[in-house]
Amino acid sequence: MKYPVVGILICLAARGAVSDDDLNVLTDQPGKQLEVLLKRQFNEHLDRRLVAYNAIGSRADCEKWQRERRDLFLRQIGGLPERTPLNATTSGTLQGEGYRVEKILFESRPGHHVAANLYLPETTGPYPGVLIPCGHSHTGKAAGGYQRLSILLARNGMAALCYDPVGQGERYQSLDFEHDHETFDSVSYRLETPHPRVRFLCTVEHTLMGVGCILLGTNTAQFRIWDGMRAIDYLQSRDDILADKIGCTGNSGGGTLTAYLMALDDRIVAAAPACYLTTFRRLIETKGAQDAEQNIFGQIAYGMDEPDYVMMRAPKPTLICASTRDATFDIGGSWDLFRQSKRFYARLGFPERVEMNEADVPHGMYLQHREAIARWMHRWLLGEDKMIREVDPQTLPDPISDKELRALSEGDWTAKDLYCTSDGQVLLMRGEKSVFEINAGIEQRMREHRSAAWSKLNAEQRRELVSNTIGSGDAPDQPTAAGSHDVVTMGSIRRDGYRIDKVVLLAGEDQLRLPGLLFVPDSVSKPPVLHLHGRSMKAEAQPGGHCEQVVKRGHIVLSAELSGIGETETGHDKRDYGRGRFGRDVQEIYLAYLMGRSFVGMRTTDVFRWSDVLSRYRSNDKPVPIQLIAIGEAAIPALHAAALDPSRFESVLLKEMIRSWAEVVAAPESLNQLVNAVHGALRHYDLPDLVELAGNERVKIEQPVDASGRAGD
Repeated sequence: MKYPVVGILICLAARGAVSDDDLNVLTDQPGKQLEVLLKRQFNEHLDRRLVAYNAIGSRADCEKWQRERRDLFLRQIGGLPERTPLNATTSGTLQGEGYRVEKILFESRPGHHVAANLYLPETTGPYPGVLIPCGHSHTGKAAGGYQRLSILLARNGMAALCYDPVGQGERYQSLDFEHDHETFDSVSYRLETPHPRVRFLCTVEHTLMGVGCILLGTNTAQFRIWDGMRAIDYLQSRDDILADKIGCTGNSGGGTLTAYLMALDDRIVAAAPACYLTTFRRLIETKGAQDAEQNIFGQIAYGMDEPDYVMMRAPKPTLICASTRDATFDIGGSWDLFRQSKRFYARLGFPERVEMNEADVPHGMYLQHREAIARWMHRWLLGEDKMIREVDPQTLPDPISDKELRALSEGDWTAKDLYCTSDGQVLLMRGEKSVFEINAGIEQRMREHRSAAWSKLNAEQRRELVSNTIGSGDAPDQPTAAGSHDVVTMGSIRRDGYRIDKVVLLAGEDQLRLPGLLFVPDSVSKPPVLHLHGRSMKAEAQPGGHCEQVVKRGHIVLSAELSGIGETETGHDKRDYGRGRFGRDVQEIYLAYLMGRSFVGMRTTDVFRWSDVLSRYRSNDKPVPIQLIAIGEAAIPALHAAALDPSRFESVLLKEMIRSWAEVVAAPESLNQLVNAVHGALRHYDLPDLVELAGNERVKIEQPVDASGRAGD
């Protein structure tokens, strides 16, 4: 494995002396660089997909399009588990007006229970069955909109199975077994918890699960999809359900799951995803990437956009429900998606089987959607068009009343009424396995396989495997295009015994301009040091800081930024989303992920770019080995660089780094580990393998931390 060695230091006329406290380098919207770059690359992928879509010209083209995207979808979520016994039980019943409710528990995986409410008509069956995966309601199946839809379906001759997703309702996966909690504590709001043991918002739980899933090469979506497929298995196991008349509908996050399930499970005859389907272009332009299960690795680079979830199931009947005033999923994108889908269905000869219901309401499972869904299901599952009304339209105020708004959270039954478990959480049941425990078990089995496979590779093969896994690819043997590794000096600061040059690493078309602070002693006597801090190049740059201590010993010190750190942070910092639990660049992390890239790969390339420059700073003929110091968020990319090309580095000191990715997978709580997660890495290697590859004698690890950033042993 060879990397380019260029790094001619070009010092332009300095702008003169600057304030000793002014260590800022970039001046042209530095916090926008990464966002703009990734969005441009993202849209270029979408443009290529649209060209390919417009080239579809026959039924055979349509079938190939569907087949390729289904195969990709399943592959990128890690496939599906094996079917195991459901062991379904009924824990109670409720009687409503014109319907009844059975409280169901079944195992989607061994020891992993799904809590569901089955709403049944009072008439004698068998009935069609409609699956309702919930959106991001903290009470899950008990949310008013889902109750009302389920009741509406049951009163019109259709069974409705509404179930809790993982991380919601009765299925939270990270409980506090020592303390009770009255509220979710968040910077921007406080919500009553659905159970006193629950610690995190459902969206936070989904992405906490997602960090471990990424490392295993799966996705939170795999758990969500498999729960839904097993729920269909349960419906089909009942004598009172028509096995060949299955529908699926859900709102918001439930709309996501409806889209996934209808694309992958041919048993779904009629589908109606609500308040989710738009285009990724409009999603990223307006709201940004969403939770872990809504981002499939590499899907955009491959050419799988949200319209493809509809087209994958064509020509099966699909109703797209969208809201005019949806602040999350843009209505303009929904219409673009509908147009693409309509054209695809028409190519197959069934344009009437895909329709769109636009309701002039905000985001949510409002009355207008519920009635449209019930009519759609009645048409395609019972074979009859029926004017279904939940309420007399003459009594419904316009615009939406406060009463209708409350109906989204208030149903006929309380959450406790609908409990399927005695204690209100499946994780309190004896022998229950959480997603984190399941993933830890998968990692344990994976460990044996990867260890055996790793041992059969020589050092060069191991480096090639690591490089391909993080997405850095093989670098050319010769220097890159002129200027791509050049540095310009923007100004200098004079201190006692040394100066600081404020430098910018110039960028190629697909790279960032990165800032750095070059500490140059009056007398150089020792090897150069590349200092990478996970917060900022300025973290140890003040008088008396570590950089000053090292430069005064005779080292040239380059304190440099990596992509998305310090001056190139985007500033999104979603502190209302888990209180910053997933890092400062969470939006950009998922943008890269959707394009099949990792921040670790991007930042490893940055380490090489900076080391190219520093190693040739005083010698253009022969690069000299450098000493590498990396702290916190910069440590894992630095370790990858050292493993891929150890000859560059005389020594490597890593501080505040996790000991292994395996620990992250097993932890039910982590902090800022999304940025260090590489899709499928644990199928091939773990961090200790990289230390060995770089050389145990070369690498020193100090102050290791656990998955939550707490000091380890």
